[in-house]
Amino acid sequence: MRSETESRPADDIRDTKSRRVFKGIGLGLAAVLIFLFGMGVGDGQVMLGNSTPKDGANKSLPANLNYATVDQVYDLLKTNYDGKLDEAKLIDGLKSGLAKATGDPYTQYFSADEAKTFNEQLSGSFTGIGAQLGQDASGTIQIVSPIDGFPASKAGLRAQDLIVSIDGKSTSGLSVDEAVTKIRGPKNTKVTLQILRNKTETLNVTITRDDIQVPSVKWQIINDNVGYIQVSQFSEDTSSLMLRAASEVKQQGAKTILLDLRDNPGGLLDSAVDMASLWLPHDKMVLQEKRGGVVVKSYNSNAHADTDPAFKDMPTAVLVNAGSASAAEIVAGALRDNNVATIMGEKSYGKGSVQEIHNLPSGAEIKITVARWYRPNGQNIDKKGINPDKAIKMTDDDYKQNKDPQKDAAIEFLKQR
Repeated sequence: MRSETESRPADDIRDTKSRRVFKGIGLGLAAVLIFLFGMGVGDGQVMLGNSTPKDGANKSLPANLNYATVDQVYDLLKTNYDGKLDEAKLIDGLKSGLAKATGDPYTQYFSADEAKTFNEQLSGSFTGIGAQLGQDASGTIQIVSPIDGFPASKAGLRAQDLIVSIDGKSTSGLSVDEAVTKIRGPKNTKVTLQILRNKTETLNVTITRDDIQVPSVKWQIINDNVGYIQVSQFSEDTSSLMLRAASEVKQQGAKTILLDLRDNPGGLLDSAVDMASLWLPHDKMVLQEKRGGVVVKSYNSNAHADTDPAFKDMPTAVLVNAGSASAAEIVAGALRDNNVATIMGEKSYGKGSVQEIHNLPSGAEIKITVARWYRPNGQNIDKKGINPDKAIKMTDDDYKQNKDPQKDAAIEFLKQR
């Protein structure tokens, strides 16, 4: 999946000649090609390329739509609208409307400019506030996850904060991508967000935009022998950085691994499979995709059959929270269901669908939900999330005092292994 900060949970994206993204939240949690919180956050896979015909529930639809009434609306607008119409924007609006008519928040049409923004997010480089956006059950724009160290996080925004207005204008009816467009802007300019927290507390937060360039993986040795690996999203650099992380923390004496997937909105499916393969022996199930309840593809670990995975037999704890979506949930579920890790923290976001991205003429793209993904234990986590084996909450005081009881508890847990 690709995902953007300031997009929906990551959609999970898969690679063929097209890309698949797992991004959780339109993060908008995602929206990006990624199992992202949308902005892909989150949601996810994404594919780019030629469309492959798929059997499904839409066989009865006509080969082509009847555009007579569309032309009628166009004629009425052209004749009666008091203002200047733009032909390219009208056509983009038609395409966007077709995608929105599915009623699926992860199926979206991107104009050329929107596609460029989307791809920048997946590469981990853009200008904005550094937050993955999505929508809650009522369609309200929601912070899926703020990226640590960037303006949104520094301003105190949290996962599950609702964005009521942007620069004084209501977000009611906005898509995640529309919200992202309004929040992004040139470096050193400001944007004011009205936030509703815990459905009771209203905050006005003014944030200065900045360049957002985020390596997807950071690592270090903590507590003498714990290899701490923090993954912010599943990007194009994630697989190579994880290999470096595995090599370096082991050389530095790591005996256990703490994998931090909190506020990770998702991203590229291939990156998620590669990551899980560092713990799983060859050919273990990572996830399955189903259409209409029928398995269409299985993804298994890709470790070499004659080589032990890098983290074989190393006690592992995985931290998740409400900002962990899509590809992050794929990895957490795969490690848990294959009995190589313990999940700690809070229930994850719950994005269990897969998107494909297809290239269109003139740089436009369309992202389409093509399947649902299932954990090795057979569960689909859409709108349910993954419950941790050991639940640890973060309180308001913890945030204010910069405490991290979840990380502390995971370290204590690993000490006993």
